Amino acid sequence: MSSVDKQLEELKAAVTRELPADISVSDVTYEGPELVIYTRDPKRFAKDGGLIRDLAGTLRKRITVRPDPTALSPPDRARDRILDVIPDDADVTDLEFHEDTGEVVIEARKPGVVIGRSGATLREITGAVGWTPEVVRTAPIESSTVSNVRDLLRQEREDRRQILERVGRQIHREQLSDEQWVRVTTLGGCREVGRSAFILSTSETRVLVDIGDKPGSDDIPYLDVPEALGAGANSIDAVVLTHAHLDHSALLPLLFKYGYDGPVYTTEPTRDLMGLLQLDALDKADSESEGRSLPYGPEMVREAIKHTIPLEYGDVTDIAPDVKLTLHNAGHALGSAITHFHVGDGLYNVAFTGDIHYGDTRLFDGAVNDFPRVETLVLESTYGGRNGYQTDREDAEDQLASFVSETYERGGTVLIPASAAGRAQEMMLVLEATMREGEIPRMPVYLDGTIWEATAIHTTYPEYLRDDLRSRLFDEDENPFLAGEFVSVDAGDETRREIADGDPCIVLSPSEMATGGPVRSWLRHLGPDPDSRLVFVGYQARGTLGRRIQNGLAEIPGGDAVGRSEPVALEMDVETVGGFSGHADRQGLENFVKTMNPRPEKVLCVHGEERAIQDLSSGLYHDHNLRTFSPKNLETFRFR
Repeated sequence: MSSVDKQLEELKAAVTRELPADISVSDVTYEGPELVIYTRDPKRFAKDGGLIRDLAGTLRKRITVRPDPTALSPPDRARDRILDVIPDDADVTDLEFHEDTGEVVIEARKPGVVIGRSGATLREITGAVGWTPEVVRTAPIESSTVSNVRDLLRQEREDRRQILERVGRQIHREQLSDEQWVRVTTLGGCREVGRSAFILSTSETRVLVDIGDKPGSDDIPYLDVPEALGAGANSIDAVVLTHAHLDHSALLPLLFKYGYDGPVYTTEPTRDLMGLLQLDALDKADSESEGRSLPYGPEMVREAIKHTIPLEYGDVTDIAPDVKLTLHNAGHALGSAITHFHVGDGLYNVAFTGDIHYGDTRLFDGAVNDFPRVETLVLESTYGGRNGYQTDREDAEDQLASFVSETYERGGTVLIPASAAGRAQEMMLVLEATMREGEIPRMPVYLDGTIWEATAIHTTYPEYLRDDLRSRLFDEDENPFLAGEFVSVDAGDETRREIADGDPCIVLSPSEMATGGPVRSWLRHLGPDPDSRLVFVGYQARGTLGRRIQNGLAEIPGGDAVGRSEPVALEMDVETVGGFSGHADRQGLENFVKTMNPRPEKVLCVHGEERAIQDLSSGLYHDHNLRTFSPKNLETFRFR
């Protein structure tokens, strides 16, 4: 008998001992980081909500209770009974039964009514039919991505259950080494923007944090070194993603092509957004002559999604015998997370910020910086340079409004390159507010590419948005994303030409750095028009077309998606409005670190151009008395 099997037998005995004698336990198993208890008496658990809480405290495990299949009412009968229990004003839109887990997913426009006071209605449902209810809110904008992900997980539920059981056994295995040490190896994202990838190593475990590409370049992280895939893809125990943007997630499917079969930890919206962005990148690579080919196909994207274990902010989760992971809001993008690792029994703590925004925006609350302990902080430095200060948010909105109004008056089009997930939704909120308040004329705002689908994903996860925005999403008259000015277009080059030749308007189009996607087509149509205006609202990395335009590029090079080879003169005005970036500026980065409680002992400055990283590292050392580093790629730091 393996040590894990012995451990499960002991846990089953302990569970049986702790529970009242009239509650049966048919099985106890691990699924990922959770201990799952199967019982033929789910109604007893439903009546006493404290049973699970007390068990979790006694066993010091995350516990899920599932009904044994023999305890479940048939789905047809259960459906009618559930609908009888739930008040009509909950507005239930769908019920979906998962017989393998004993869960019924209840989708409703008012989930709070389904839940009831202190969960009373949920307990009544389980008491009536045996099924364990899970409640999700009906999104105000339907997302095909979310539907496809849920369909995939439903179709692959047996494979997924096997994956989770295997991962659970790996997490809870006995430790193999008596040594204790912690190292971080930099595989990408050092003294550069993009291809973020780091290995957190202990004597027991290797965790890969992010695995992205580099905008405007074919460079990928150094995956073939011994610390990473040099010893085989499954020498990595887990992957943790900070967020879905491709410079942090694009190459995740490549791991599965190489044979990786382990877990991916991130938030639920990051899981869905990364699938959208990765598949969109594959489509662009196939359809555009300037698109970069990706070293995997859509089947590997689906494999990555199948292996993803979503976590919520604040949940402390075992991901290895000696590593606990906690995700915290990073304020950068939907579901973006600061990843906090607690190694050993109080041995050491490392936090990776990924990309952060410290102040509140119209879309998100600012990044969290209150942790129990952090000895080493791996800190993004995109705007870390001495002059890396952004315009005040209110001033930025005024500046944008001025550019839009001026362009409208002269009959031109405002083109705003924006990342489909994050910046585009922020700009939608700003434009909706300034039109509603009469600060700019009302005009069409065309949303190209995947922006509308990414917006739908945002509305699916309102709990990750600011409170005031969340309350507006579910009022059809107040939902800013449903404003009549927003028009989704993804119809091709001829439609873009007609829009460009038409009345004054605003266009939001991927990609943010003009490295590919529909923005290249818009530039060819609008570039020669001196009445139109290009407005950058995000960071333009070195080597990208966006940076070259900022630096005074006079013409757009040929070889774009519409098959033209000749360059096009760039006569439209070019402006940059700071203050809308999803990254903290220099002041925000310093404030994030100096107000951390407790403050870190060491700071590794990464994800920024070399001068920005060195400036931030020097400033944190001199002004805040911190031990700082500005690592190069392929360096290893031992902390214990």
